[in-house]
Amino acid sequence: MDAPFLYRAWVMASSLIVPFAARSSIRKLRDAGVSVTRAHEKLGHATEERHGGGPLIWFHAASVGESLSVLALITRIGVALPRAHFLITSGTETSARLVAQRMPPRTFHQFAPLDAPGPLKRFLKHWRPDAAVFVESELWPQMLRRTYASGARMAMVNARLSEASMAQWRKMPKLSAYMLEVFDLILTQNDAMAGAMVGLNAPADRVARGINLKSMAGPLPIDHDAVFEARAALGHRPVWIASSTHPGEEEVVLRAHKALLKRFPDLCLILVPRHPERGDEVAALISGAGLSLTRRTHGDAPGGQVFLADTLGELGTWYALSDVVFLGGSLRPIGGHNPYEVAQSGSAVLSGIHVTNFAETFAEMEGLGAAQLVTDANDLIEKLEAWLADDAARTKACTAARDFADGQTDKLDSIAGRLVKALGLDTDA
Repeated sequence: MDAPFLYRAWVMASSLIVPFAARSSIRKLRDAGVSVTRAHEKLGHATEERHGGGPLIWFHAASVGESLSVLALITRIGVALPRAHFLITSGTETSARLVAQRMPPRTFHQFAPLDAPGPLKRFLKHWRPDAAVFVESELWPQMLRRTYASGARMAMVNARLSEASMAQWRKMPKLSAYMLEVFDLILTQNDAMAGAMVGLNAPADRVARGINLKSMAGPLPIDHDAVFEARAALGHRPVWIASSTHPGEEEVVLRAHKALLKRFPDLCLILVPRHPERGDEVAALISGAGLSLTRRTHGDAPGGQVFLADTLGELGTWYALSDVVFLGGSLRPIGGHNPYEVAQSGSAVLSGIHVTNFAETFAEMEGLGAAQLVTDANDLIEKLEAWLADDAARTKACTAARDFADGQTDKLDSIAGRLVKALGLDTDA
């Protein structure tokens, strides 16, 4: 297919704006503590050597969630292809740091090159990927077309576009067809998205329903020393966790906790806001609710009526301390957060009803008795109280959560096998 006008216009425009885009993106990384050398990966300057002797499979993701979602998949493909090496690219310092904590074998991270001729030429010349896998909706025109021109086989996994994004792409049918034709396989999160991708001119015979990879991310890291210290500080106190909360949700959680303290006076809430930089704001809410608190960023151990865990990368540690976790981003229409991470820890899950990002996962977990959805503070209080008061019911829910997590292995193996075959990598096993 010939390049449409909009693509050629973007190539020309990107050549002009790349100095300004580079300055901005490098400054953001530098402000976040990234070294000058690594920040210049945005311009395609590699800081790792390409390993020979086996295929290089490149995974490109944008956000923290997208980057972490492919780690378990990389691990599975790595088992099937013991000679393969893996490159993950993403855009932020946070994603790089969290990926580094959970890096699968034979895998390394680089910051993604800008979508401009110079950075992409340098990047592709150095890495020469045998295959490239793009995650969710990270569709940069030149990155896709130049990778395709390099001869790499290509796939998209966890494909998901918002209604607003799809409306924009429908206005550019030639460009969307030009971009989507590069993929040998497109795996969507559900049937509706598979139909939507075909509607955007993706080749119908290469589109199939996959799974939501975010529901199958690898186990969260645990700081066992921190768990030991926390358990020593808590003693025999009952604990529940509210994680990944957003503005407007902490008030509901704190109201529920105050009500539960009447029946369970030693109960400790570990509150983990989605964005740790809101720590001062959330601490003020806790104090304003008349609750005592300790705070992770102040070096405190869990204690008081509320422990504010205002850090990144420690969720696995906190999940190890409780059988019951409430997941935020769900009492308001945000889309919900990943219940699979909780299930892997062996904890039962409570969530608000706004879980569109993980609708299929929650439906399955509810059916197994591993999760329950709540509508408001009163509903949260009622369901929390029932689990806290009934050891047998709570244990049954936790067992169901573990069984659910264990049952996802076959699905992930199936997706890994489909990718290996579609990308022509089965000959390299």
